[in-house]
Amino acid sequence: MTSFPPGASTTHLLTAAAADALHEPWNGHDTRVLVVAVIGIGIVVALIVWAKLHAFLALTIGALFVGICSGIAPGKVTASFETGAGGVLGYVGVLIALGAMLGKLLADSGGADKVVETLLHGRAATLPWKMALIAGIVGIPLFFEIGLVLLIPVVMLAVRRVRGPALLLGIPALAGLSVLHGFVPPHPGPLAAIGILKANVGVTLALGLLIAVPTVAVCGPLFGRLAARWVPVTASGAALAVTGGSAASVVVDAAGAVDAAGAVDGADVVDAADGRGARAQDPDATRTPTFTWTLVTILSPVVLMLIRAAAQLWMDPKAALFPTLQFIGDPVVALLISVLLAMVTFGTQVGFSPATLTRKIGDSLLPIVGVLLIVGAGGGLKQVLVDGGTGTAIAKIAIAANLSALLLGWIVAVLIRLATGSATVATVTAAGIVAPLTTDLSATHLSLVVLAVGAGSLFFSHVNDAGFWLVKEYFGMTVGETIRSWSVMETLISVMGLLLTLLLSLVV
Repeated sequence: MTSFPPGASTTHLLTAAAADALHEPWNGHDTRVLVVAVIGIGIVVALIVWAKLHAFLALTIGALFVGICSGIAPGKVTASFETGAGGVLGYVGVLIALGAMLGKLLADSGGADKVVETLLHGRAATLPWKMALIAGIVGIPLFFEIGLVLLIPVVMLAVRRVRGPALLLGIPALAGLSVLHGFVPPHPGPLAAIGILKANVGVTLALGLLIAVPTVAVCGPLFGRLAARWVPVTASGAALAVTGGSAASVVVDAAGAVDAAGAVDGADVVDAADGRGARAQDPDATRTPTFTWTLVTILSPVVLMLIRAAAQLWMDPKAALFPTLQFIGDPVVALLISVLLAMVTFGTQVGFSPATLTRKIGDSLLPIVGVLLIVGAGGGLKQVLVDGGTGTAIAKIAIAANLSALLLGWIVAVLIRLATGSATVATVTAAGIVAPLTTDLSATHLSLVVLAVGAGSLFFSHVNDAGFWLVKEYFGMTVGETIRSWSVMETLISVMGLLLTLLLSLVV
């Protein structure tokens, strides 16, 4: 049985009504709203790509245009938009905020540094796999851009240690961060799709992790070997400047041995502490959290949500423990527990005063304001599409073409991703368009549609994506080299994510 967030009943009834309309023959209104939707999405794309307008404003303008031209009464268009925006933000906004708090404390306490330093010990041949593992762990609570800023200096330090191509270690780190961003809650894209499609967070998390592991392995360490041959760049670019050195800088290992050529003689240790820029720990921290408590804190919300999902699948709802597991495994409660735990493990235990903790939590909310507005506007556009009948028209076409909601969601997300460059915009728009096709799906298949949309939102990052330019500048690559490495990797993640989702849909 699908779990619906509080306050979602209105939207659910609207999509149920749209599902009833699927049995009606094609009519002139269907043609009209479909043309209007194409023009409206074109307006959004033009405003973002050419007018350089913020995605929130572009989505809002596009939604109002679609609503008015689809035949919704002018006095009700804004009400439809507000209902959609409020419905999504009411469920997703709190989770994004709590995730940002956890990520901020993880970074400033030195917890991310501890994970890196602990896992990077060992043979050089295992570094690509360890880099992917680090990105996967650190990437759970951190947004892609924040994780990238934290990990790329570490990648460059490791590259200097092994004196090999930068992408051999860079691609695994990028793949780990990108896959988590597209498939796993509490990242904004998956959470937005979950809220729009009324999917179960725990089930989506479990299936997302199941898809994420092989996808990271293939598109990270394995593809990294090929990318390193295609684009044989060494330690260079902005990331090397962040580490405070050059390819010939001095590297100091744990034992104090020095090699001015950039390698450590007789040692198999990469010391991520080399270079002040490589450490994210705040100067106010007098201690560093232990590796064990860092993992416990980061993974606690994941474990609690998985326990809740397992209880829903296998436990008798009348069992005495069932309500408790449902409560502590609720995404809001699970993330709240992890944030409260982080205030101890990443806060008072490392030397932060209560005043410092309060300031850091406040600071964590500033970077996510734009994300929240985009997600909310995307939810508003979704509701206008539903209320105007666009979703029903698209669903009729999908049924006639025998396209499933899963495949249609991936295709729509790919097209919007290519046009706008925004994975979040692609996710929320595609989820809204396929919503009428999902009313009769089980909780498991709803989650698979979320994952298919997430996979499509990662397809072929190029020059209209801020992540493209971050990677290019950090690694000191040309545009062509960035396309042959980063863009191809993103495409592989998208296609493999779709294939694994389709495979799971056949067996679950």
